[in-house]
Amino acid sequence: MTAAPLKIRLYGDPCLRKKSVPVIYVGPTEQSLLQAMLAAMREHKGVGLAAPQVGVNQQIFIADIGDGPLAFINPRIIKKSGVDVIEEGCLSIPGVTVMVRRPERIVVRYIDENNQPHEKVYDEMMARVIQHEVDHLDGKLIVDYAGIKEKIKLRAQLKELERRQKGIE
Repeated sequence: MTAAPLKIRLYGDPCLRKKSVPVIYVGPTEQSLLQAMLAAMREHKGVGLAAPQVGVNQQIFIADIGDGPLAFINPRIIKKSGVDVIEEGCLSIPGVTVMVRRPERIVVRYIDENNQPHEKVYDEMMARVIQHEVDHLDGKLIVDYAGIKEKIKLRAQLKELERRQKGIE
């Protein structure tokens, strides 16, 4: 028996603004969630997906920029360097992109799907994806990086996404 596909929560869902709780132990439930998240991310052609985006407020996300999927549980960015500004999109805010300034190199501590600890350096695209997903775990969205003029321009699109989200619930 396969689980029902996960629904991506849209802008306006309160789950996207909650701070996620740490995972105590990665067991079968979390591993099943990771598999379902990977399927949802691929279906929507994303490069990362955080648990809050599917309604689970746990510190879990997956990322795959083409080198194979990686699972990050309880991630902590412990060092940042460089800076880059690139346009970002988000599966929870379809059709919206925002220029986001982020460090271009980071060091991350996390555990994987097998409860193994890691401390690794990531740069460029993977560093950006990790930071974007860590933001989700903290209840932060790309629109929070938008300037006031950009937020005014996005207002109608965001209101429509909120209406769509309410229709899903």
